[in-house]
Order: sequence, then structure tokens, then C-alpha cells
Amino acid sequence: MKKYSISDIEGLVGVKAHTIRAWEVRYNIVPPKRTPTNIRYYDEEDLKMLLNIVMLNENGYKISRIAKLSHEQIKNLVLQLKTDRSNDAVQILQLSTATLNYDEIAFSEILAGCIDEMGLTTTMDVVLYPFMKKVGMLWQTGTINPSHEHFASNLIRDRIIVEIDKVEKPEKASPKRFLLFLPEAEMHETGLLFARYLLKKCGQDTLYLGQEIPYTDLQKVILSYQPDYAFIVLTSLNLGKDINKIIRKVMDNLDVPLLVAGSLISEFDILVNDKMTPLKNVCDMVDFLEEI
Repeated sequence: MKKYSISDIEGLVGVKAHTIRAWEVRYNIVPPKRTPTNIRYYDEEDLKMLLNIVMLNENGYKISRIAKLSHEQIKNLVLQLKTDRSNDAVQILQLSTATLNYDEIAFSEILAGCIDEMGLTTTMDVVLYPFMKKVGMLWQTGTINPSHEHFASNLIRDRIIVEIDKVEKPEKASPKRFLLFLPEAEMHETGLLFARYLLKKCGQDTLYLGQEIPYTDLQKVILSYQPDYAFIVLTSLNLGKDINKIIRKVMDNLDVPLLVAGSLISEFDILVNDKMTPLKNVCDMVDFLEEI
């Protein structure tokens, strides 16, 4: 069974370490275990319980009241909260729990419920992007395994593809052509697939190339497809901090306007020019694509 330090728990449940220690001292909530050398740690059952406690606390239950409840009562209250799809924090915590447990059924049910209730666009904005950012940071710090990130990403990817297939593309008099791809070293397709979904809803045409397209191939593709725009997404922290260098390298192999989305766009200073448009969030993407 995996052992978690209090800093791991802090990242996973979204509560500061000093708060968790205060709960322990005042209410004896989830006291940590100790190794033979007296090092404090939490196990997987402790983590699940803390996730449930945080969920209740964020939904109006005082810690003093939660401390008086049995584990079974806490679980039952959390089950009642699960159905509240409009509560973004609850859904993110539920997806986190399902990811830690590699629970595909639970993850898929939560995701499907959010999309049915809010639609894919709102779900991406208020649930999935915050969730994926959290998972990515926990993966980078070693708090969770890379397999957890792959588990969640692939389930989200599969669901977006299902939603793309559901869209009935509207008739458009003069649809624009969009070339969608990920540059070299970028592997995360979720944002690019979501862009494809939005473009299909708007009645635009797309050529989807997916992951790690060699720069040398771009000119050949553009000559053949003749797109009006190219669209990339930059998400992976492995790309490094010089995002402008990556964008310049892509643009050196393009002669069409470039749209750039992804979490890295909002985290670093992007050098904007008349041939490149940064789309920093879902609202930016929706607004730009609907106005074309």
C-alpha cells in the first residue's frame, strides 16, 4: 500500500498541511500512522477519508460536526453530494478519487454526468481543465504515478471523441479550413480534440493530425490541404519555459495564421504578432471560433 507524506496529502486534497494537523490535534481526524523510525505517513484509506472530509467541509459541513460522524455516515453524505453536478469542487474531488483508485466505471459515470448536465464546453471549463492541471502538477512532483495521469487523460480523450461524433455539423456557406496538430515533444491531445469539437459545432472544416508532427512535414501538409488557420495546443511542462521559441519554430514552417491554446499560454508571457493569436481559456476559444 502506498504511503503519503503530509505534503503529498496537501496536494491531493487541496488543504494546507497546517490545517490538516489542526484537524488532527483538535478533533483527532485521520491521525497519521508512523513508521518504526517514527516518520509520519498516511495510507490510501486515510487519503480517501480526507478527500471525503474535504468534500463535506467545502459544502458547508463544519469540521466539528464531521468529527462526530462515523466513517459510514461520512461516506453516505458524500454519496448524496455526488449527484450535484453543478458543484465543480465536488466533481473535481470525485474525479481525483476515481483516478487514485483506477476506477474506470466511477470516473466515466462522473464525467458523463457532468457532460449531460452542463454540456462538454462548460464541463471542460469548470471541471476538466482544473482537474487536469491538478493531476499534471501532482504527477510532476511525484505525488501520484504517471499511470494515474495516463488513466485519466485517456478516459477524457475517449469521451471527447464520443462527443465529437455526436455533433451534427451545421451547414456553412464558406467554412474555413483548420489544420490541427501538436508540435514535437507535445503529447497531450485533450485540448486539441476539444478544439476539433468546437470547430465542428461551428461548421468549420478540420484536418486533425494529432501528436508530435515533425516540423518538416508541415509545409507539405499545408501545400496539399491549404488551411486558413493552423491550431496547436501547448500543455506539457516537458516543453520547458521558452514557449516563444517553440511557437517561433512552428511559425517558421507555416505561412498561415496560427492559433495557440493550452495551459502554458496563460502561465508564460507570449509574444503576440499579427500572424499568431493566443487563446488563453475556453471563453477565448469559443469567442474566437464563433466569430470567424
